[in-house]
Amino acid sequence: MPSAPPSKPPEQRPEHPDFWCKRFGEGCTPWDAGRVPNAFAAFVASQQPAVNTLIPGCGSAWEAAFLAESGWPVTALDFSPQAVASARQVLAGTAVDLVCADFFTFEPRQTYRLIYERAFLCALPRQLWADWARRVAELLSPGGRLAGFFFLCEQPKGPPFGIRPEQLDELLAPNFERLEDAAVDDSIQVFAGRERWQVWRRR
Repeated sequence: MPSAPPSKPPEQRPEHPDFWCKRFGEGCTPWDAGRVPNAFAAFVASQQPAVNTLIPGCGSAWEAAFLAESGWPVTALDFSPQAVASARQVLAGTAVDLVCADFFTFEPRQTYRLIYERAFLCALPRQLWADWARRVAELLSPGGRLAGFFFLCEQPKGPPFGIRPEQLDELLAPNFERLEDAAVDDSIQVFAGRERWQVWRRR
C-alpha cells in the first residue's frame, strides 16, 4: 500500500499557532487594518449599555482597545503567543483581559453577550467551521449577538478562506437569527468587495 503523504509542518498549517507566530514574527499581517472598521465603531456607539464581549483570534487587538476605551468589558483571545505579544503592545494601559488560549477549548467564567468576528472564521480551515459555529453558540448567552465581518466569496485556498452566503446561513441558522446584513465601505485590500457586516442573535 502506498504510504500516506507527510503532513505539513506546523508553520504551514493555519489551524496551528506556529502558522500565525511565523507571520506575526515576520510582520506579514495583511489582514491587520491597524484601525477600527467604521461599521463596528457605529455598532458600538449605538449600543447601551455596554456588554461583556469576546474577540476570538484577536491578533493585534485594535478593536479590543477601542472597546475598553469605550468602557466595555472585553476579553481578547488568541492561541498564537506572537499575536498576543503584538496585542499586548496595542493594549498597554487598557483594561482588556488578554488571554493566550485556543478558542475551541477556552473555558470562560461566564458566557458572553457579544462575540466580535473579524478575520477569524476565514482564517480557519473548512473542517473546523462546524466546530466554530457550535462553539460560538456555546459561548453566547441566549439573546447574545455575533457581530462582525464575514468574508463571503468562493475562495477555496487560504487563508483567508472564503465562505458562500448559503454556507454561513447553514452554519448559523440552527442557533441564530440574522438581524443585519450590510455592505462594507472601508475594507482593506485583502477583503475588498468580498465582505459583509452582519449581526446575528443567539436564540
